[in-house]
Amino acid sequence: IPNSVTSIGEYAFHGCNSLTYITVNRSNEHYTSMDGILYNKNKTRLVCYPAGINQSSFAIPSDVTSIGDGAFSGCSSLTRITIPNCATSIGDGAFSGCSSLTSINIPDSVTSIGNGAFFDCSSLTRITIPDSVTSIGDGAFSGCSSLTSITIPNSVTSIGDDAFSHCRSLDTVYYPGMQEQAESLNIGSGNECLQNATWVYGSSGSES
Repeated sequence: IPNSVTSIGEYAFHGCNSLTYITVNRSNEHYTSMDGILYNKNKTRLVCYPAGINQSSFAIPSDVTSIGDGAFSGCSSLTRITIPNCATSIGDGAFSGCSSLTSINIPDSVTSIGNGAFFDCSSLTRITIPDSVTSIGDGAFSGCSSLTSITIPNSVTSIGDDAFSHCRSLDTVYYPGMQEQAESLNIGSGNECLQNATWVYGSSGSES
């Protein structure tokens, strides 16, 4: 990427499944790369992790506060990704198509999970959403066909359309709040898999 580039759109490298390395001219004032991974200049936003990198785990640097839209899209080799405690947002489609991802820990600093953030993460079996999160985007976990249980904190007030569509293995939803609180949740359409699961109230699932 030359020093003349000032803007790179979201999903700019989507579908580039053989891409293994991104290099940025050192004179570029807007972007930089480290170990072939693309960041904004001050490395607070991870823009693109090349989908062709053949490694099973990756720890996002501790300075990153934002995971860009489609940042890890199609990274099918990754089984584990560590999100730093300072991250506040997970962008739209950030981990979409990470079909080998089996688990992920969302830190308490995250307040929003974008649309399609974990779309088609077909190997995810369980996920716990921290009580810092207030909204779950449209299609956030759609296609997570191996997901059997999820913990939704009572801080969440809205769940987007199709957030849990095609999650046919989902059988248990842990909800720390009471049933009355759960019934006041704004749950979008296409979430029958979530609504038909067994809800365990007053439990985070950590004790099971």
